[in-house]
Amino acid sequence: MNFNPNNCRNESEVESKLIVSYLLPKLGYTPDTWHQEIAFGNIRLDFLSFRIQYMPLMLDTDSSMSVVIEAKHPNQKLDRHLRKLNRYLTSLSIRYGVITNGKEIRIYERVSDDIQLVFQCAGQDIETRIDEIIALIGRDSLKYVNNPDALELEDSKINLVSPELISEIAVQQNNPATAKPEPSQISEPEQIPDLIVPQTRQNTMKIIAVYHNKGGVGKTTTVVNLAAALSKQGKRVLVIDLDSQANTTFATGLVKFDDEEQDDLKDCNILQVLQSEDFYSISEVARKSNFCNPEIDVIPSHIDLMYYETELNQLDYSRMILIQKLAEVEDKYDIVLIDTPPSLNFFARVALIAADYLIIPSDLKPFANQGLINVKDFIKKVNGFKKQIGKKPLEVLGILPCKISSNSKFVQYSLPKRREAIPKRYGLEIMESVIYEREDLAKCAELFKIVGNMEIADPISVLDFKPDCTSSQEFEMLAEEVLAKIGK
Repeated sequence: MNFNPNNCRNESEVESKLIVSYLLPKLGYTPDTWHQEIAFGNIRLDFLSFRIQYMPLMLDTDSSMSVVIEAKHPNQKLDRHLRKLNRYLTSLSIRYGVITNGKEIRIYERVSDDIQLVFQCAGQDIETRIDEIIALIGRDSLKYVNNPDALELEDSKINLVSPELISEIAVQQNNPATAKPEPSQISEPEQIPDLIVPQTRQNTMKIIAVYHNKGGVGKTTTVVNLAAALSKQGKRVLVIDLDSQANTTFATGLVKFDDEEQDDLKDCNILQVLQSEDFYSISEVARKSNFCNPEIDVIPSHIDLMYYETELNQLDYSRMILIQKLAEVEDKYDIVLIDTPPSLNFFARVALIAADYLIIPSDLKPFANQGLINVKDFIKKVNGFKKQIGKKPLEVLGILPCKISSNSKFVQYSLPKRREAIPKRYGLEIMESVIYEREDLAKCAELFKIVGNMEIADPISVLDFKPDCTSSQEFEMLAEEVLAKIGK
């Protein structure tokens, strides 16, 4: 099969069209010698190949792990991910790492506690230079790399597996979702505390609330564009709008009417989800949004939400209902993002109770900073309730500097001081990513189209509006940081 980098439009296509369909077969790795989405504790690898075929997987310093392959979106700069690749190779004692976005491919070799670039070429040149790649990381090339007696050693390991177990393994390999390692065949390495297991996408849904009790700090902008960035990373994303102002509902283009009589959201939104214990499931209420490509699902909000807060607060199950209904779709989504109202009200509490993680957007101005005291107290109360129901406390991913002035003097002199002040004054970590106020970010939210004689809002994400602009890169970096922190 030939490879054309122009056919890779997102991370999933880099994985399927370059790595799975072209690169791994060329390197001599058969489907039983590589695994996708492998986890070592909190390290998750896109692809991990093995010099030989054997299962159950055995982990020790002599194991046959040979190459880590990481796929990135074609718009991603590979330099951003080198620190992570370094950690993967050095932590797991793997000699070679490949990183590619389809447009470029690089091979790094672990040397002590660092990595060194040993090969690099453009995506369009991969086919003409495939022999060089095979010579470095081909399966046959690596059989004797660590130990000249490796083949004999590996054969002896295979012979330790009984014929009955081999038969069982063959069945498991044909059905990877049911494959389970036999304890008797697994070594217990001292350096790697957690067992490596092939990871399916089941039961890995992560729920992230985006909250600050100060308004105007960029919550909605963060939610919708982060959702788009995660979607372009191949993640299945659900967005929930829990604010009666319905800014996220507008921002994702679900308001397709110009008159309240045409309102098709009134009777099927987050309000009905919270009101009904037995009806209005997430799957029924979620709507496809073409705000970005790939599409995301959105649970819309409605202005009527504000009139039902007291009623909902009196229901015994009201604070738990979102947790229960999200559990029903945990196999359908990788990440749920919840936009919240800028208050300490019932709906904000529901969001934080349901969430595993919290991002706190802030413009780092005085009033927003003072509000962090209230946010911390609110989190403490929410965690008290979560403890009572046996749910883990919220993990705060950090304060996200958002709607930050791009004035060069401000960025050079004032912003560093404001960033330093947050951990010192409030004991909250500040995120590495920064979202600046930029023209492109405003323009993409203001797009509209004419339907008949009506002007209908038709916003798109900044990543779809101008994929190569600075704002797009900022949200791509935010997505990478979030995924790294939540172990996705």
